[in-house]
Formats: sequence, structure tokens, C-alpha cells
Amino acid sequence: MATATLAPAAQRATGPWREPLRRLRRNRSAWTGGGILLFLTAVALTAPLVAPFDPTQPLIGIEDVKKRASPCIHWLGCPADQPQHLMGTDGNVRDLFSRVLYGARLSLVIGLSTVSFAIVVGTALGLLAGYIGGWTDIIIMRFMDVLLAFPGLLLAIAIVTVLGPGLINALIAIGIVSIPVYARVIRASVLSTKEMDFVSASRALGASPVRLMLSRILPNALTPLVVQGTLGIASAILDAAALSFLGLGAQHPTPEWGLMVGQEYKNIFNAPHLTFFPGFALILTVLSFNLLGDGLRDALDPRLAGRGTTLRT
Repeated sequence: MATATLAPAAQRATGPWREPLRRLRRNRSAWTGGGILLFLTAVALTAPLVAPFDPTQPLIGIEDVKKRASPCIHWLGCPADQPQHLMGTDGNVRDLFSRVLYGARLSLVIGLSTVSFAIVVGTALGLLAGYIGGWTDIIIMRFMDVLLAFPGLLLAIAIVTVLGPGLINALIAIGIVSIPVYARVIRASVLSTKEMDFVSASRALGASPVRLMLSRILPNALTPLVVQGTLGIASAILDAAALSFLGLGAQHPTPEWGLMVGQEYKNIFNAPHLTFFPGFALILTVLSFNLLGDGLRDALDPRLAGRGTTLRT
């Protein structure tokens, strides 16, 4: 009975995820980034309920409000006879608060969709290159090196110029630019994982190459991909905002933060709120993913895990 009772407890104490999860729970960066991200996700999901106005419709004829009006909050002293707009109105007499709320939804979708596309394609290419090797590895990785030779934003601009301005084309461009990073990350993990004993044992038992790649190698090579993907979402959101700022991404009247800044940056001195609020929202979103990614990297780094095991022994 004593042996049977102690066995599960020992398994729980030495489980492969126990130490990473313990470090993650104690990581302040991960908690801070995760908290901000949960808040932004809640804002994105509740935008239709919280936003007081349609983010794309001007208020001309609905309220007696001027374009680029300053923020007006009644309980902070704004006269009650003036229409209340928490972040003011933009140059097209639209409620900026509503547009910023809906911009959170769009930015999160942009980051997740582009990184998901890049991870799927990059993982497939890196897995094939790392497992097969030879000329397959050389051809795939040299093509990835060619893509990496171009500055990411400039390559995205070139792709959007060919495909045409628009949010979908901008997402495709950012996804293509991001593929080499994930391909190289997964290839490096595959090269180290495929030489491990459990892979050799499965190969000796007659497992097919597809089964080895998908059920043995890939699940054990995903740890660095999780960290890189989290950090990549922040980069994708920034790149999409940059393309929209240049007029190549989201088009008017889409409520996208980069587009908002691009439309009003010339009025930064007479109406600074029009660039401050969407710019601050963009900074907060990117910061949340960077903090979360740093926390995941610290928790999942095998070198840290090795040091922790040595100390426990």
C-alpha cells in the first residue's frame, strides 16, 4: 500500500511539465503580459456591447459635434450640454473610443491569423528539411535564406505592391515574410530530436517516416515554436499597423490602429488624442505579447530546466 501510494506522488513531483509550469507561475513578466492580454481579449469580445457608436459611421446629423473634438467625459467636468465622447472624435466625425475598441478585435485577429499561417507552412518546410536532409534540406533552407536576406517590412511592402493594397493581401504578405523564422526554428529542433533514442527505437520497430515525423519528432520539437510564435504575434501586429499607416494594409473606414495613426499624424499638435489613443493601444498589445513570450521562454528553456534538475539532485 505504501509503495502504491507513493508512486503517483513521485510521478507528479517529477513530471516533465511540473518544473516549467512552476517557473511560469513565478514569472512576473508572464503574469503581467497574460493579464494585459486577457484584458485586451475581453475588450475585443465585448466591443459590440461596450462601444457607444458604430465605428465606421460619421456622427454628422446624429449629434451636434465637431470633427477632431477633444475628449469629453461628463463626470470629469465636461459640460453636460456637450455630447460625451471618451476619446473625442476623428477627422471624419466618428467616435474614437468605438474605433479603438473595434481595433483591438482586428489587431488580435491579424496577429493570430498571420502567425498561424506562417507556423503551419514554416513547420511543414522545417520538418521536411530537418528530417529528410540532403538536397531537400539544402533547397528549402537556401530559399528561406533568400527570404531572410530582405528586410521584413520592405519585403512585405513589395508583396503588397504586387498583390494590391488591402488587409487580406497585407496579412498574406506578413505571413510569407514570417515563414523562414519558424522554418529555421523547427528545423533546428528536428535535427536534435530525430537523433534521440525513442525515435531510433520507433524506427527500429518499423514506424513509417510520416508517423515518425508527426507522432514522435514534431510533438517534441514544438517548445521553441510556442515561444517564437508568441513573440511573432507582436511583430505581425506591428507590421500590419505599419502597412496600414502607409496605406497598403487596412483601408478606410476600417477601424485599425495603424490606419488611425496614419490618417491623423499630421494633426498631432492640434489634436494629439487622435494619435495617442490608438498608438497607446498598439504599444500595450505588443508589450503584452512580448512579456508573455519572455515568460514562456524563461519557463520552457531546457537549459534552465537542466539547472533546476541538478539543484534538486
